[in-house]
Parts: sequence; structure tokens; C-alpha cells
Amino acid sequence: MSSGTESSSSATPLMEAVEDIVNGSVDYKGNPVHRSTSGSWRSASFIIAVEVAERFAYYGISSNLIMYLTGPLGQSTASAAANVNTWSGTATLLPLLGAFVADSFLGRYRTIIVASLIYALGLGMLTLAAVLPSVNVHGCQNTKNVSKCSPPQFQVILFFFSIYLVAVGQGGHKPCVQAFGADQFDEQDPNEIKAKSSFFNWWYFGIALGTIVTLVVLVYIQDNLSWALGFGIPCIVMVAALLVFLLGSRTYRYSVNRNEKNPFMRICRVIARAIRNRKTTPPPVIPGEDDASQWHQSSEQFNFYCGRFLNKALVARDGSLEDQKGCSVKDVEDTKALLKLVPIWITSLAYAIVFAQTTTLFTKQGATMDRTIVSSFKVPAASLQTFIGFAIIIFIPVYDRIIVPIARGLTQKPSGITMLERMGTGMVFSAISMATAALVEMKRLETAKEHGLVDLPNVTVPMSIWWLVPQYILCGVADVLTIVGLQEFFYDQVPKELRSVGVSLYLSILGAGSFLSSFLITIINEATGGDDKQSWFANNLNKAHLDYFYWLLAGLSAVGFIAYLHFARSYIYKTESTG
Repeated sequence: MSSGTESSSSATPLMEAVEDIVNGSVDYKGNPVHRSTSGSWRSASFIIAVEVAERFAYYGISSNLIMYLTGPLGQSTASAAANVNTWSGTATLLPLLGAFVADSFLGRYRTIIVASLIYALGLGMLTLAAVLPSVNVHGCQNTKNVSKCSPPQFQVILFFFSIYLVAVGQGGHKPCVQAFGADQFDEQDPNEIKAKSSFFNWWYFGIALGTIVTLVVLVYIQDNLSWALGFGIPCIVMVAALLVFLLGSRTYRYSVNRNEKNPFMRICRVIARAIRNRKTTPPPVIPGEDDASQWHQSSEQFNFYCGRFLNKALVARDGSLEDQKGCSVKDVEDTKALLKLVPIWITSLAYAIVFAQTTTLFTKQGATMDRTIVSSFKVPAASLQTFIGFAIIIFIPVYDRIIVPIARGLTQKPSGITMLERMGTGMVFSAISMATAALVEMKRLETAKEHGLVDLPNVTVPMSIWWLVPQYILCGVADVLTIVGLQEFFYDQVPKELRSVGVSLYLSILGAGSFLSSFLITIINEATGGDDKQSWFANNLNKAHLDYFYWLLAGLSAVGFIAYLHFARSYIYKTESTG
């Protein structure tokens, strides 16, 4: 009896040790990783800190870039806005390449390290561009007619090369850091599943903190002290962020790819074989196949014709089933899971176009208004973006700690409301923000006309900059709902091996939105200008019509939301737990 008791007691620690192991993950040495000593918030805190620093560096460039281009580089408002959107679009499309490198070759951890080094190098070169004696920044800033300010060509080339090098660094950094952070939570543990949902909320909370510090401190330094110092500080912060990331290496969980096939090659092979077999008949459900039930479910929820087309990847030229050395059922299902996100991606673009305005036209709009707070101190126009950050910081805890628990009790879903419902609600707030911006701009133009300032663009319009606060706050609330929802949705709904790609797909929505915004501005500027007419984006904003553009974006947002609603209502989540 005693030996049996001893045997039972000795087996208990063994069972506990086995249960403590996290399946699908290893430690930094490649050994099985234990839940009690790794991952979760202990690791995620390091990664969130790194993201705060990275956003501080990124917004140190993007938030005030339009003022640098229209000031020291002497560009017109329309050209500067187009350049900012092009750079921003490139920076948010490059994560597709970074995700490919991470998921196919280097892994997320190594990609983050390499990308951070490139990021810091770009920021260092940007600082050099502002330090060189040939860069007469103050001369450009003090020139009344900035269009006549012609900086040295070398400065212009070095500046643009540097910011695009930063874009390359961000392209590798951004998708991998967020996916790597979410990887620290075990999907098989009920408590960690809930923690992972909160992770996306607090991740964005951290981003908002980094952005606020940038807009309060860094923008003031750039506008009033030195552009070189304003670019140099982010470089130092980025190097410090890399060191912090390396400090957490021993606590991280590193995902193991059980499928030795390259995930991108699997997807491409399915599409290629489906095209090759386009004239064949798709096979029925395969009896005994492990993924057969998943195949059947996915075929019902995905577009019928596209689903049948991809099923042809399993058929040989003679009509028989292809052997599993080619395309497996899982390969086909993973391809469907990826492609069925396309309608959501497309219908989210209207939101992304609105998102692009906060760092461009909103800033130029605020620069014409009364920015005085006390005595001679003026708020930098770009610093008004802090209200987006404040709205995020206030609304995320309210959403995470109040709204979600209440909704969870009503719907019995871990996330309270579905990710798609969350995103759609944010799109409504985004459309309202554009309508608000249009009304405020109409008021600004009317004030300029009443005080005879239409032909005096350099004179401050006697209208407080605080009129712009509501549109910024609405954008912040929209971001909490839509941006965070997009992050979680595209991470959760792609195959596990392609989660860096999932994050990059969400980022590519913002990138495509920036390019579309740039395209719209360019087309409208040419269509409404010329023949001595003032375009909607005239350098003299008192003669421009940003209000027309804002109304157009409000209309596009409404149309985009209706289309989004159509596809979102018919979408079925990959697993029940994701809802």
C-alpha cells in the first residue's frame, strides 16, 4: 500500500510538469518551454515597451513630416501631403515583405533584431541630414515664401533616402513585434486566451503613450529648437529599444513550425495547381482525411466558386486525387482561410483613407488657426494629434474593463463583441469624424472671410485651434475600435504559420489607404486647379476647400461601411473561440 501511495505522489509532480509545458513553443535554447516561467505578460511587457519606443521614433518623423517638407524643403501643400502619404503608404506596405522574410526564413525574433538595426541606421542618417552645414533649416523656416527656398540637392536625396530606410526597418519590425507579442500567450490555456485578447488593447494603449510623448515633446523640439535634435532623439530611443528587447530573450516563447514546408510556397503551390487544373472537376470530401470536416465547413463559408476552384489543387491531370506530397487538404484550407480575408481588406480601405488625414491635412488646417495658450507660447499644430492619444488612453481601459465584461455577460463570447462588430462600429465613428472636420473647416473659412483674411494666408485666423479637438477625439475612438480590431482579426484568422503575414495584411490596409489618399489629392488638385482657379488644396488654405474633400471622405466612408457590412455579416470565423 505504501509503495502505491509513493508511486501516486511521485506521479503527481510529473503530471504537473507535463501540463506546464506549452505545446508548439520552445525557449531560446530550443528546449520545451514551461508556462510558469515564460511568456504571458512577463514577456509581453518587454515587447510592448519596445513597441512604445518604436512608435515614438516613427511618429517623431511622420507626425510633423508635412511641416518639414513645406518648411525646410520648400514644397507646396499638395506636394508635401502627397509625399507624406506616399512614404506612409510605403512604410505600411513593406511589412508584407518583412512578414515574408520572417515567416519563411529568419523567424520573428531574428527579423526584429535585423529590422531594428536598419531602423536605427535610417534615423542616424536622417539626423546627419539635418546636421550637415549645407542644411540651412532655419533659413527655410524663416523664409516667408517657402516655395523659393531651394535646399541643396544632396540634402534632399539624403533626407528621402533616410526616411525610406526607416520605412524598410519598420517593414520588418512592425508585423513581427506584434505577432511575436501575441505568440507569448498559449491558445490552449483559457486564462491566457482572455489575456491575449486584452493584449491587443493594451498594445495599442502603449502605442498611444509613445505617440503622446512624441507629439508633446518631440514636435516642440522640432518646431522651436532643432530638427537635428528632433531626429536624433528617436535614433537613441530606437537603440535603447533593441537592448530592452534583447534583455527579455530568456523569457520569450518561440513558436515552432510543425510543417516543414515553406508556408508561402504551400499557398503559392495551391494557387498554381488550381490554375493548372482549372478544367478538371473538384473532388468530393475525402473519407478518413483529418482535415475533411474543416474542408467541408470552410467550403460552405467561403465564396462557393473560389472554394471549388481551390479544391482543384488536389486533383491530378487525369482526374484522380493528387498524392499528398503535392497539395494536402490543409494546404488548400489554409489558402482559403487567407483568401477569404480579401473582402474585409478591400472594404476597410475607406477607413484607411480617413486615417491618413490626421498627420497631413489636419495639421496644415491647425497651422492657420490661433494656437496661443498663454502669453506668447503657441501649441505646435502637429501636437494636436495628442488628443487622438488621449482618447485612446481613456477609451481603451473603459472598453477593456467595462464594455467587454458587460458585453461578455450578454453574448457569452470571450471578447464580448465580435472583432468584425468592433471594426464596423469604429468605421461609423470615422465617418462622423470626417463630417465634423468638414463642418469645422467651413467655420474656419467663414471666419477668415469675415475678418478679410482670404488673401492673407500668413495671418492667423482668429479661431481657436481647440475647434479641431472633436475630430481628433472621434478619430481616437475609431482607432481603438477599428485598428485594434483589425490587428486581432488578421492575426487570429490566418494560418498559425502565417501570423506575421496576418499582421502585415492589417498594416497594408493603412498603406494602401495612404496611397489612395495621395492619389485622390493629386487628381483633385489637378482637376480643381489650373486656369487661375484655386484648387481644393491651394497653398493659401483660406482660398482652398478642404471642407469639400472632407465631405467626399465622409461619403466614401459611408459607402465603404455599407459594403463592409455586407461581407462582415456573412463571414464565419475560423474557430468558435475567436468570435
